[in-house]
Amino acid sequence: MSGFVPTAASYRPGDRTLPGEYYTSPEVLARDLDRIHARSWLCAGRSTELTEAGQYLVRGVGPDSAILIRGKDGSVRGFHNVCRHRGTRLLDAERGTVSGTIQCPYHAWTYDLEGRLRGAPHMQDVPDFDPSGHSLHPVEVEEWEGFLFFRLVPGGEPLGAQYGQMTERVARFRLGGLRPARRIGYEVRANWKLVLQNFSECLHCPVIHPALSRLSPYLSGANDLTEGPILGGYLTLADGVGSMTLSGRTCARPVGELPDEDHARGYYYSLFPNLLLSLHPDYVMYHLVWPVAPDRTRIECEWLFHPDASADDSFQPDEAVGFWDMTNRQDWHICEQSQAGVASRAYRPGPYSPRESLLAAWDRAYLAALGGFEPQG
Repeated sequence: MSGFVPTAASYRPGDRTLPGEYYTSPEVLARDLDRIHARSWLCAGRSTELTEAGQYLVRGVGPDSAILIRGKDGSVRGFHNVCRHRGTRLLDAERGTVSGTIQCPYHAWTYDLEGRLRGAPHMQDVPDFDPSGHSLHPVEVEEWEGFLFFRLVPGGEPLGAQYGQMTERVARFRLGGLRPARRIGYEVRANWKLVLQNFSECLHCPVIHPALSRLSPYLSGANDLTEGPILGGYLTLADGVGSMTLSGRTCARPVGELPDEDHARGYYYSLFPNLLLSLHPDYVMYHLVWPVAPDRTRIECEWLFHPDASADDSFQPDEAVGFWDMTNRQDWHICEQSQAGVASRAYRPGPYSPRESLLAAWDRAYLAALGGFEPQG
């Protein structure tokens, strides 16, 4: 069995949308980045991107930038992307490989893969200069189900405390062993919160996603996580539909040992603040959501499959990729329309319906993480 237990909706009569300033104000975005993104566990991507020593990912969050890099001992470590000399960014590319050391492009201060300073030109002439006191500033890194997470500001709960409730829910999908087949990046002219809120309801699906609604009716599911930083549940596939693909048929072998009910469902979870996880019988899709400006968000979407799926003649990943690329673009367009609307002087917070209870719950989790800050309208 899947272990899925639907819970009562978290709808509270009187719940309303957030004021427009939360989506348009540079001050609010600065608070989001400082109080939420810098202090939360952020998903950086998959650990399979870093298989060899020296392979790295660079992830930017507002003014901050983090390096996640595989060391010679096989561990993944995180560092602030800031040289200890004069603060220059060390690595500019989003992903790549270094040959054993990280060297500052400005004055050639050089660090090993453990972050220790190994070379500092002319600093031997500085009295009492101690290289051991100038290692790169560390960033916390943890792994969960094959996903890499980092936290810029130390302290707070370990990753397992937040994600523990998800581990049992996803175990049968064997996420840790899945392999990527395709990645697509998007630039969306909308606030990051609109993107996550859009993911948390399907009331819009019959209007915005007619192809999706034919495969999976928007009233067909239930939620099992209805309060807190992780929200979501499932939708049921229509009769005769095998998966969420262009053809409605499965495009790969099952990702894990799934019970019969999971072959007729798609599970959708938002994991605060930047991971959207979609679990299907034949593939898993995830989105990483990165705020760029009050009205701009960068999104990465990747599709994961059984590690042996490519050996099958029936493997057709473009069936899943094409379906969700179409659906994603429909979502991004309506998010951009929402951004334009909430920026209007005529916008006022509107009422949520019971079908939008997860959005109200998401707003509560967001405001709790923000810590009581209220924008000056």
